[in-house]
Amino acid sequence: MAETNVIRVRYWAAAKAAAGTASDDIPVTGSMTLAELRAEAAGRHPGRLAEVLAACSTLVGDQPVGTTDPATVVIEPGSSVEFLPPFAGG
Repeated sequence: MAETNVIRVRYWAAAKAAAGTASDDIPVTGSMTLAELRAEAAGRHPGRLAEVLAACSTLVGDQPVGTTDPATVVIEPGSSVEFLPPFAGG
């Protein structure tokens, strides 16, 4: 069961490499926007994580964010957020 006072952030592929970890539990006292969460995550892992996260597809829970403005996506405590960088393939 997810803790209700954190947002679980999972990083995949290049985001995981840039963060140096597969996940973070971000302590929160209330909801925050995806833009705020990105800034918090990037602040925890200086370097190129902010750039990588900006290029990522994002899931909040199991819902894709798509092209929605990150400043308007509200994330509640207890939620999980996954950052999926673009994958090459073919």
